[in-house]
Amino acid sequence: MFISNAYAQSNPLESLGGAGGFLGQYGFLILMFVAMYFLMIRPQMKRAKEQKTMMEALAKGDEVVTAGGVLGRISKISDLYLTLEISNGVELTVQKSSVTMVLPKGTLKAL
Repeated sequence: MFISNAYAQSNPLESLGGAGGFLGQYGFLILMFVAMYFLMIRPQMKRAKEQKTMMEALAKGDEVVTAGGVLGRISKISDLYLTLEISNGVELTVQKSSVTMVLPKGTLKAL
């Protein structure tokens, strides 16, 4: 008597088609996937490609740094391993994938 019946209002997103519509239901999910692609997946793929080209370009005489921080000059190279000369007469065999950076020529002499 004193209080009138309350009726629910219609959902404004229903006009987009169905209960909330495709855009309303999946739009945020699609937006998050696109953001993850451009912020995480794409840069990681770019770094992996750069690392692969660096590995393929390694040659005898290059000065490199390994993941463990060892600096040396490549004296022998094979498909999976390379031998670094870290000092006169001291050689170390490491995996090719452990090379993180190729140094400019003459860097080891400057140290």
